[in-house]
Order: sequence, then structure tokens, then C-alpha cells
Amino acid sequence: MVDWNLAVATATRLVRPGPEVSRDEARAVVAELRRHAKASEAHVRGFTRLGTEDVHDTPVLVVDRPGWVRANVAGFREILRPLLEKMQERRGGSAGNAVLGAVGGKVTGVELGMLLSFLSSRVLGQYETFAPATTDLPAAGAPGGGRLLLVAPNIVHVERELDVEPHDFRLWVCLHEETHRTQFTAVPWLRDHLEGEIQSFLAETDVDPVTFLERVRDAAQSLAGGRPEGEEDDGGRSLVDLVQTPAQREILARLTAVMSLLEGHADFVMDGVGPDVVPSVAEIREKFQQRRAKGASRLDLALRKLLGLDAKLRQYRDGERFVRAVVGEVGMDGFNRVWTSPNTLPTKSEIAQPADWVARVHGRTE
Repeated sequence: MVDWNLAVATATRLVRPGPEVSRDEARAVVAELRRHAKASEAHVRGFTRLGTEDVHDTPVLVVDRPGWVRANVAGFREILRPLLEKMQERRGGSAGNAVLGAVGGKVTGVELGMLLSFLSSRVLGQYETFAPATTDLPAAGAPGGGRLLLVAPNIVHVERELDVEPHDFRLWVCLHEETHRTQFTAVPWLRDHLEGEIQSFLAETDVDPVTFLERVRDAAQSLAGGRPEGEEDDGGRSLVDLVQTPAQREILARLTAVMSLLEGHADFVMDGVGPDVVPSVAEIREKFQQRRAKGASRLDLALRKLLGLDAKLRQYRDGERFVRAVVGEVGMDGFNRVWTSPNTLPTKSEIAQPADWVARVHGRTE
């Protein structure tokens, strides 16, 4: 169904080169990122009061853009395995067999490679939750473990573009990514819960090719013709949103709430720790927010909307606002009740109305 090797090869061939650095400078950047990642552990755990004991040791990998591609293809292959096996089983007797035969795994591999080449120059760091170990990309062996990726060329590119103090920026990025590692290593049930939601989402996918193509065509018409009459403007939906089933939209609402919490918490922590260890944190945050908001070009903005990356940016903003409001109301220990069980995670509506979460979990009203 997907030629994974071709996806890696395509992305590696198309990926844009990183910023020009000397060999010595590259080594110095890698060494500094490793030091900052290690130092961030104590900063994050002290601030969040999470993960002080019995934390799984997850590797920190400083990678280039092709390395990020290889890691993500391995992750996609793992998480999508049940869906692809299901589609493969139905392929032989499906009415759309000819369509799938024409598209084939190689075309899908090329398309995935093109997408990853676009994204590979934009990601600064990533905690890979569902990371299988490979020969060149180790992962934690303990249950719930993953790996932390820091994409060195992208970090150097952005710090130069923003004209900020490089050492401060590198530590600032590490604080964000270390928060994600702390979230998953300190909350044992979080990985399984997230994987369950993703697999439920994939299980609802229409595997009949004809039905899927009809939905894609409807989505394209919706994108071209605007929203239906009487429907409120929701800020624009991506192609991914438009091809979902009603059941998938319900699951996605829960996933969106969880991801907003995780991303917002990481932003809150990186800025909360920042003043003590990153002297120029205020300047970095201001310039970085401006960069997030405007995008690099008109084409970049169009692709962000189509791929749903605008929703990712809203997750940072809405989630950080939720965390800040809850911590302000009930303190860090009160906020940390969010990690008690899946039942204490905020809903999508509670992300927008933090007082509702406080009332439900703490039995307090505004």
C-alpha cells in the first residue's frame, strides 16, 4: 500500500539544504544541544513537579533533515500498520481495486515523501511517542518510551532568521521538547490512551476506495466553493478535516483537546522556566510568535491551511491559555490533576473555557 523506502528516498532527494555551517560549528551545535537537553530535564521537572522518580530513560537524538524524515517514516509505518493491513485485505475484492492498482504503493510513497520533505525544514524538535527502534535510530526499551529529536539545521536556521542569541534559543527549544518527554514518561497511561484514540480514528476510516475518492471530490468542491449556505465560518477547514466521517470528527475533537493540552503545557513551561535560565526569553518569544503568525510566504500559508498546520498553531495558543488560566486558579499541583486519568483530561470545550474544567475536576465554580 505504501512504498516506505521510496518515501524516504523521495523526501531525502527533495529536502532543502540547511544553513551553511562549518564542520567545527556543526559539531559545536550538536554538542550544545545535547547539553541543553540534559540540563532541561531538571528545569522542567522542577517547574512542573512531574517525573521526579522512576522516569524511563529515553534517548535524545540530534538529527539533520534526512534523519528527521527517516525517524518519522518509521513512526508512520508503526502507527498506520493496522489500517494498511485492513486496506490490503479488502483490496482484492474491492470495487475500487483498479483505482488502487493504478495508484499503487510507489505513487503513495512519492506523495508521502513530498509531504515529509516540506515538513522537514519546519520542525525544530519532536518527541516521538510511537518510535520503534532501528539500527540508526534508537528508542527507549521501556513501555511508554520513545525518543526526543532535535533538528539541528532547522534550529540554526530559525535562530539566524530571528536574529536572537543562539545559546538562549537552543535552550529555549530544548525546554519545550523536554516538556513533551516529561509528559509521556511521567504519565504512564498517556501513551496508551493516545494510541487508542488514534487507532479508533483509523478504524473508522472508509477503506473502500470509491467512497474515499467521492469524499475527496466533495472536499475539493467545498474548498473551492466556500462553506455551505447557513454554515458558520469556522476559520476554514483543511482537506484532512473535510474527508472525515462523523465518528472521526468526535474522536478528533478529543484528540485536539489532548494535543492542545500537551502543546500548550510545553509552551507554558518553556516560558515559565525561561526567565531564570534564558535571559532573552521575552525577545525570543515575541519574535517567534510573529514568525508563527505570518508564515514564510503566500504559498507557505496556503499549504499550512491545506495540511491542517493552522490548527496546530491554534493548539499552541489555546492550550497555553488553558494551562495559564488553570494554574492561576488552582496552582501547579491543582493543574497536575489533569494527569490523573483519561477522565481528567480537558474536553475541547473545556480548553476554550478553563473554568469549566476547574469546576468539573475541583468542584469549584468561577
